[in-house]
Amino acid sequence: MQDLLYFSQQLVNGLTIGSTYALIAIGYTMVYGIIGMINFAHGEIYMIGAYTALIAITGLATLGVAWLPVILLVALICAVIVSSSMGWAVERVAYRPVRGRHRLIPLISAIGMSIFLQNYVHLAQGSRNIGFPALIDGGFRFGAPESFQLSLSYMQITIFITTLICMTLLSLFISRSRIGRACRAVSQDLGMANLLGIDTNRIISATFVIGASLAAVAGLLLGMYYGSVDPLFGFIAGLKAFTAAVLGGIGSIPGAMLGGLILGVSESMTSGYLSGEYKDVVSFSLLILILLFKPTGLLGKPEVEKI
Repeated sequence: MQDLLYFSQQLVNGLTIGSTYALIAIGYTMVYGIIGMINFAHGEIYMIGAYTALIAITGLATLGVAWLPVILLVALICAVIVSSSMGWAVERVAYRPVRGRHRLIPLISAIGMSIFLQNYVHLAQGSRNIGFPALIDGGFRFGAPESFQLSLSYMQITIFITTLICMTLLSLFISRSRIGRACRAVSQDLGMANLLGIDTNRIISATFVIGASLAAVAGLLLGMYYGSVDPLFGFIAGLKAFTAAVLGGIGSIPGAMLGGLILGVSESMTSGYLSGEYKDVVSFSLLILILLFKPTGLLGKPEVEKI
């Protein structure tokens, strides 16, 4: 019984982290699905979303606002607005001017934007860790009090529910909205979509904005979950989310969700049964194995070259 409770605890922890990885990974996979490029500045956009949420929470506390729903809503709205604006700016500055050139050029441009944003936050907010208030505390415990208990916090439940809502809304948006159908058309054949009258520049910008908005949601959630932020906060999480996107099949939205959950659970199980020092080794070993035996990822499809 104790072993089952311990395993369940690690599973819950892994699904919690994996859910946020999935939210960030969608930004990578959507951009790649549309223009075939990797937005390596996406992790920094996620980090900026977390900082924006923290600044909004601090401002509301200074004004004396204490009602939790208002604090969370305002922090979320501010984070989404700032992050989506940054996503739009990254596309206009780092990608649009070099689109259509050799793939190495946009890659270098994106890495340069990532370094710029990271150092901008470093100069503006300092290099130290900044505490993020634990706005949602408490939870449930299962098991006998004198032995190991399974803990399910309200914060974890909030992450699960928020991720489910975001994924559902995104799926409905992509499948039923006019912009969503245009996104699918552009991902199938950008040139033909342009000939048919679709404003491809607008659709590509919308893709960056959607991915950045989901990253902002993840930034707020993980900021509250971990309790601190720093300028490198986005680099590691962005790298993990990129790994999740490749693991599930980059270009596939369900693949990004699946890859995020698998990565989160593998990290949690490694930390629980081996050591936290090995979790990154196991995660990237999974990536290497997938690339060796299924290069397109778990749910990815082979790329067909159009002639």
